Amino acid sequence: MGEVSRRQARRQAVILLYQRDVTGLPVPELVENALHAGEHADDPFTQALVDGVEADRSVIDRRITECADGWTADRIAPLERNILRVAVYELGTGDVPVPVAIDEAVEMAKKWCAAEAPKFVNGVLGRVARENAEAAA
Repeated sequence: MGEVSRRQARRQAVILLYQRDVTGLPVPELVENALHAGEHADDPFTQALVDGVEADRSVIDRRITECADGWTADRIAPLERNILRVAVYELGTGDVPVPVAIDEAVEMAKKWCAAEAPKFVNGVLGRVARENAEAAA
């Protein structure tokens, strides 16, 4: 498949993780379905994000719950939850600048979620980023 941008890879990772949440199907089957549909689901960066979120899901969900006032990760709408999961994973790796991870997540929330979602996503990720920075200091 052709080269995809990191933005496209993030969006594909969110879609795959969302589908995993909603359908319960294994990720390899979802990747295969996406490839048949012409998506770039086999992109190495997409796979790294999906694999990283899947491997650390309980830790990531605990961070989301800690930083989402009055919410637990399992009560957040599946699409918003997976946007947050990918961004929290990226914030934890240090491989991407904090503003980029947050902006990408907020943009996906604006495009795909309810009207209040972008503010919620921004607030949760802002808190995750602040706490990560404090822990590193």
